[in-house]
Amino acid sequence: MFDLLKARSFHGMALVAGALLLPPGWAGAQEPSFTLEIEVGPAWQSRNDVEIPNDGTATRFALDGLVGGGALPAGRVYLGWNWRERHGVRLLVAPLTLRRSGIPDREIRFAGTTFQAETAVSARYTFNSYRLSYRWLAREGERTTAWLGATGKLRDAVVSLEQGEVTARDDDLGFVPLLHLAGEWHFAPGWRGSFDADALAGGPGRAFDATVRVGRAVGDGWHVSAGYRTVEGGADVDAVYAFAWFNFLTLAVTKRW
Repeated sequence: MFDLLKARSFHGMALVAGALLLPPGWAGAQEPSFTLEIEVGPAWQSRNDVEIPNDGTATRFALDGLVGGGALPAGRVYLGWNWRERHGVRLLVAPLTLRRSGIPDREIRFAGTTFQAETAVSARYTFNSYRLSYRWLAREGERTTAWLGATGKLRDAVVSLEQGEVTARDDDLGFVPLLHLAGEWHFAPGWRGSFDADALAGGPGRAFDATVRVGRAVGDGWHVSAGYRTVEGGADVDAVYAFAWFNFLTLAVTKRW
């Protein structure tokens, strides 16, 4: 659902390539070779607007209004590998699925099927994200660290509605290139703040995933942190209109070695 214009995406990649030409003196000491991070926490819908197809034959409706925006469980796992002082790759697995019911106050035409008003509808919304990022250590000072890079994102998205024997479903599996930016600030002994984002906008859509955290070292290579994440994006094309915004509270445990 989050298709972006290739030309604009490649333009964004060119900006990252230019950033890699920053003075080599910015690079610092060797980072830990491996990082494993597990994150959990609740998520809330702030927006989830859907119209499929986006050609005037379907109803544009708010999925969060239909089933509510209350908390649902969420989590993700990162696995990172850094080599040759300032080069690294990172794999992300971030599943997200919502299954709830609601009663529409009007007729909904979705994916070629009509769902009646004032009758309960079961909805499923899935947005699983799998990403591989290349990261370049642009700066490592005594208290600050900065990474620049590019991310390849594979999305597995599903929207489905069911009302009695009537069902309709739209699946979307696609690739999205994103820009990557991350940094840490060691503001006190054992403590650090961090920022991490994958994002790109242009053409008929956008994708934005950003996190801010505060955490503390708790042992040899172990670190715990808590923070806030926002994930927003969508696409406005002939096949689909879909824009969603989720907010997360996060608790993460990280091991570096």
